[in-house]
Amino acid sequence: MRAAVVLVAALLAGCGHSGGGNTSSSAPVSGADATAAPKAVTLRAGDGLTVFARRYDAKNPKAMILLFHQAGSSKDEYATIAPRLAKAGYASLAVDARAGGSLYGVNETAAAMARKADYLEARPDLQAALEWAERQKLPVILWGSSYSSSLVFPLAANNPGKVRAILSFSPGEYFDDKQMVEDAAARVTVPVFVTSASKADEIAAAGAIAHAVPDGRAQQYIPKVGVHGSSTLIAAKDPQGAETNWQPVMAFLAKVAP
Repeated sequence: MRAAVVLVAALLAGCGHSGGGNTSSSAPVSGADATAAPKAVTLRAGDGLTVFARRYDAKNPKAMILLFHQAGSSKDEYATIAPRLAKAGYASLAVDARAGGSLYGVNETAAAMARKADYLEARPDLQAALEWAERQKLPVILWGSSYSSSLVFPLAANNPGKVRAILSFSPGEYFDDKQMVEDAAARVTVPVFVTSASKADEIAAAGAIAHAVPDGRAQQYIPKVGVHGSSTLIAAKDPQGAETNWQPVMAFLAKVAP
């Protein structure tokens, strides 16, 4: 039987934050300084495309989190998120997937292409990031935003044993095959955290995918105040909800990679 744990923001109101809304090297990263400047990394996708990324090290890292952006965006979507993860002990790699743009800053991978890529064409970029992460000798956690929050499900399902957990911010059936993401979610065997904007349609879309994950492995967090994708954790984009929305994210990470 499939079931998803559902958390709502109201349950977190007394957890210590008032929050708004009422609440280039591929060497292992162990021992790195959490305050170190991020490093440029280049990956090679299976089709030969150069994929640009930015690595954030952490001191005595608990895991390597692969950070994938939303549509029209870039690795700069994580310019405020990744340092906070590093301070909590989580190293990360923020990736410029080819389906992106300049929402937060230049997407170097997309800028080097002669044409605009569609969402599904980004799959080799995500796979290249996972293969890079395997060499870091740390537990690997997938983190997606909007369209990439959907693509992390087939990525995990097609790479059994290589992923520790998934965080999915605003997933949906964004592709021509309107069953693709749920079908992939049904094959996922790791813990999953799903959230969305506080709009009813996004909550429903995220919930359908969370419920497809078998054996109660998924939890859905419904924010009182939330915006689309990983932007829900960025104070400049979600000033009333960001701080509160960080709480269940960090609790989930502490559970899957203590």
